[in-house]
Amino acid sequence: MTAVGHWDGFDAIERDVRAIVSDPRWAALPPPARSQVVAARVLTTPDGGRWLFGARARWYRQDPDDGRWHLTAPPADPGVRAGARVAPTMTIILPHLVPQAHDLAADRGSVQGFVGPDVPRGITERVRELVVSQRGRRREDFPLTGPFSEIFAREVASPVAAVWGTLMWCAYAPAFDGNEVLLSMFGEFLARPLPGDEWVRWLPHASLGDLATLYGERVRAGHPEAGLRLVALMADTARVIRDDPRFRPRADALEAMVRPLLRRTGSDGSAAHLGDDAVRQAWLERCPPQVTLPEHSPGENFQHAVYDLVETLGFLVPKGADPRAVAASLLAADLSAFPSETADALYPWLDAELRHILRVVLAEPSHPLRGCWPRSGELPAALHPPDRAGAAALLGAAYAMGLAWCRLSGTEVPERGFSTAAAVVHRLVHERDDPVPDVSGPHPRHF
Repeated sequence: MTAVGHWDGFDAIERDVRAIVSDPRWAALPPPARSQVVAARVLTTPDGGRWLFGARARWYRQDPDDGRWHLTAPPADPGVRAGARVAPTMTIILPHLVPQAHDLAADRGSVQGFVGPDVPRGITERVRELVVSQRGRRREDFPLTGPFSEIFAREVASPVAAVWGTLMWCAYAPAFDGNEVLLSMFGEFLARPLPGDEWVRWLPHASLGDLATLYGERVRAGHPEAGLRLVALMADTARVIRDDPRFRPRADALEAMVRPLLRRTGSDGSAAHLGDDAVRQAWLERCPPQVTLPEHSPGENFQHAVYDLVETLGFLVPKGADPRAVAASLLAADLSAFPSETADALYPWLDAELRHILRVVLAEPSHPLRGCWPRSGELPAALHPPDRAGAAALLGAAYAMGLAWCRLSGTEVPERGFSTAAAVVHRLVHERDDPVPDVSGPHPRHF
């Protein structure tokens, strides 16, 4: 926020749109009228950029070449924001860009990684109870499927995988402290050590398809009740971990997606006979509208991850740095370890400014923004977050962005993490263990 009496076009328009969309009369307006209301609030910035506050309660920037709107974090520079004005000409806004009331109520949880703030003991103990209750299940009754058969030992049955898969799918960014209790309780079940290093376990997300396959396999094998037990275990796990804001948005979404199945009101059994993708699609159709998942669109998921990273870098604004440019530079740092064509899949999903920055930083070894890159495994001092919470948020956002672009480009997730996220660990390694926090109250989102 700017000082009282100073115009900030982005703050002003966001407040205005939020007030309009939260009005009960908004939903009654015909779609063309809603589009016109949003179009009348498009901003232009001194550099010629055009911005709108729209769907998902986030900002979009228009590509000057093809007119497309890209989900992208707004500028943070006070001068740019003060120079923003309502566009003099109306723009056609397509319905999918128009915000809805549910967008304003979206719970984004926390972008913090699990390095720094441990998972609270109350949660880990309840998860442990779920895992222990599954000991003794026979592999013949609950066979492992997909990637779970590579993660777990030969004698382990799928209920353990259902708990694990739920944890990994619900986590905002599954990079965990190497001593994290939530992971160590699975040690006896694993086929091999988890990927990572002496400090962190750098884990990939499970996919919704992986979870759906556990259920679908049992239905097709003629054991639908066993499939239901697996899904009930996923829902139980989601309810336990939702008390941690790093799990909560996806945990709530997963519970909403499987609830009709558990109430036996869904058609999931019939879908399972059509294939696991049919089950996955049935679950996605029940996903709350305010939740965006990588299964909906890997490209949009990548945009959200970059947006989150820019917001975690907001502490740089008083130092005169541009969080958007720094985020693009850190993305380039991560990509520099991969073949040059890896970035090609990402460019179409970035707005014109970020796309240009990424290209030139990757292409020019002497570019000034390479000064943001980690050196000898550590971030430059100027990029150190001011406190532990900020460092955990930067680590989580950086790792989530890495997972997002790997998914979008078809790149295998590196076992030792990405250079940016790994560099942030040095800010946290000496403070890894937390006192037991109270998880009963509200959980603010950390940036």
